[in-house]
Amino acid sequence: MAILTVNIDNERDLPILKKILKRFGLKYKVEKQVGSAKDDDLLYNRFKETFEEINDWEAGRTNLQSAKEALAEIESELNHGV
Repeated sequence: MAILTVNIDNERDLPILKKILKRFGLKYKVEKQVGSAKDDDLLYNRFKETFEEINDWEAGRTNLQSAKEALAEIESELNHGV
């Protein structure tokens, strides 16, 4: 038996590769890498939006959601792997 490890940068290719492996009767396991560049960009953009919201709030241009709502949103995102 041999084990092949493949790093897939484009997740859109994953379904195709899964079909190929299944077609050949090969067993496989998919593991998501934590902290990919895409995730880093998403996190950066969210922080940027947050700081913009804080600046707008300090300038009186917007109202922020309550802490309870914010924590519920964060908890929901953490539970869904965002």
